[in-house]
Amino acid sequence: MSTPEVIVHEDSGTLAGDIASRLLEALELAQAGGGVPQIGLTGGSIADAVHREVARRAVDSSVDWSRVVFWWGDERFVPGGSPDRNATAARAAFLDTVGVDPARVHEMPAADGALDLDAAAAAYGEELRESGSGAFDVLMLGVGPDGHVASLFPGHPALDVEDQVAVAVRESPKPPPDRISLTFSALAHSRQVWFLVSGAEKAAAVAAGLADEGSVGATPARGVRGQDSTVWLIDSAAASQL
Repeated sequence: MSTPEVIVHEDSGTLAGDIASRLLEALELAQAGGGVPQIGLTGGSIADAVHREVARRAVDSSVDWSRVVFWWGDERFVPGGSPDRNATAARAAFLDTVGVDPARVHEMPAADGALDLDAAAAAYGEELRESGSGAFDVLMLGVGPDGHVASLFPGHPALDVEDQVAVAVRESPKPPPDRISLTFSALAHSRQVWFLVSGAEKAAAVAAGLADEGSVGATPARGVRGQDSTVWLIDSAAASQL
């Protein structure tokens, strides 16, 4: 697995713009080589800013959005269309505006009554097995102030699940309590992993995630690295304890 690289930006706006540029470049390169890139999306305020920057810059890129496949690293198990869902925010910010093929947008199941939480997690795992390419070209992950990634929280039983692609997360320490998350083993199937982190409240988690010593149980962000590269894209506030 790759050694983490850290790139610090002056502020959150500069950070979001650079990540958007990097994503567009990665998509262009993959498609130029004949590939259909598979991208793992995340939620949160910095991801939303990145998505809006992608939409703003999309007109100047050569990306064929009908040939990009989107997945999520985690999702809140709430009704479809809820503003709490990562997919709702991503659709509003860019997926519904840039020409993405709806059939290539793989949302995690919503809590609309068809599936309970365990069945929903199992269904998403099966969907990724059947329709995924075997690895994300780029997986983007936020990091919480407690060091969690996706919906894998410090000390939570979901950290220890190794035989599933996606796991049901109950009693999340951050609301809403019911979630679906890819497991560490699934997240590891990523060529590039990008951690997107902004804000002074995340500084301790960034320092713990990059420290020479520490446990995945205490800081889950330590448990994910890309096969080819792992990049922490952070602003100066998030880097303040490095």
